[in-house]
Amino acid sequence: MVAFDPMPDLDPAPADVDRLHDPVFALHVGGKMEIASTVALNGPDELSLAYTPGVAKVCEAIAADPGLYGDYTWTANTVAVVTDGTAVLGLGDIGPRAAMPVMEGKAVLFKQFGGIDAIPICLDTTDVDEIVETVVRLAPSFGGINLEDISAPRCFEVEERLKQRLDIPVFHDDQHGTAVVVLAALENAIKLTGKYHDTIRVVVSGAGAAGVAVTRILLAAGIRDIAVLDRAGVLHRDRSDLNPSKRALAADTADTTGRWGSLAAVMDGADCYIGLSGGTVPEEVVASMAAEPIIFGLANPTPEVHPDIAHKYARIVATGRSDFPNQINNVLAFPGIFRGAFDARATAITEGMKLAAAQSLAAIVGDDLREDYIIPSPFDPRVGPSVASAVAEAARRDGVARR
Repeated sequence: MVAFDPMPDLDPAPADVDRLHDPVFALHVGGKMEIASTVALNGPDELSLAYTPGVAKVCEAIAADPGLYGDYTWTANTVAVVTDGTAVLGLGDIGPRAAMPVMEGKAVLFKQFGGIDAIPICLDTTDVDEIVETVVRLAPSFGGINLEDISAPRCFEVEERLKQRLDIPVFHDDQHGTAVVVLAALENAIKLTGKYHDTIRVVVSGAGAAGVAVTRILLAAGIRDIAVLDRAGVLHRDRSDLNPSKRALAADTADTTGRWGSLAAVMDGADCYIGLSGGTVPEEVVASMAAEPIIFGLANPTPEVHPDIAHKYARIVATGRSDFPNQINNVLAFPGIFRGAFDARATAITEGMKLAAAQSLAAIVGDDLREDYIIPSPFDPRVGPSVASAVAEAARRDGVARR
């Protein structure tokens, strides 16, 4: 998962930590989730309905009409949270076992904020073919697949191939959850600052999973002037060192900006900075931006531009942290997106559904919009239902809904 994941901002515990007295370890004893029955089993009559012989009647009905599958099993409300443990939080490639606490946490968030059952699945392989084949074979047990913490650029291929092979929603949250929340926040920031979609100059620092998806959704929302950077500078069609995803992004952004070079070069006069890469932007580079800029420093726990520096120059500042206003938090998006997709029995999550999710999040702020409130809190009870309703409606509009 990207560094601004909704999990708490905690440093890795040293090997000699006093686990007996650490509240983090105390909370994790035995894991964070369990399986609970939804039916009573208090005697032989109930047992005969839940299991043999009664269950055979349901099995036969589904065999005759596979469309009944979602009505009489848990699959219509269950998502698989799948990782290979190669890009976990800011910890990097720590493997499937060490990734499990994060996947459990994700499952708990699905339940808390979307009413969705989620099962963490940590795969002991980093091979794209093996990941795809494994998930395809597991898919009949689930209504959707949430990909998590799979490193770029492999994550793009894994998602695309699964979308082609499965008729259930497939969603890589590190990409699209981030993108939805960033767009929602930016829409409100644009409204507040009086800037315009067709003229605002945006710099996206980071061309990994989140950076690619954020750029894509901004383009879809009508923002045209976007310069995307990786460690070597602006993605540009003349560069020979780009992987396929970066090459495609360079082609889609080069004609609109015509800019290339270093971060300092493209930040001069820029209206908006979106940091998705870590590191530190020098203060003199921040100072070169346009008047009243928008700064989203989303690395956790250390934003690329610390709010104390950002506020010297920016009109609006957002981070990935919960201890500053305007937290860009993926949990605002993924529970409601899957809730809406499940409510519509969608076969996929479309670009229209993502845009609808972002628009619904932005609209929740409404007349309360101000510099320190451009995005709602994850604990705002309106968030999940609003996103779900917008996503379900978009699914029907886009022709992927089955009800």
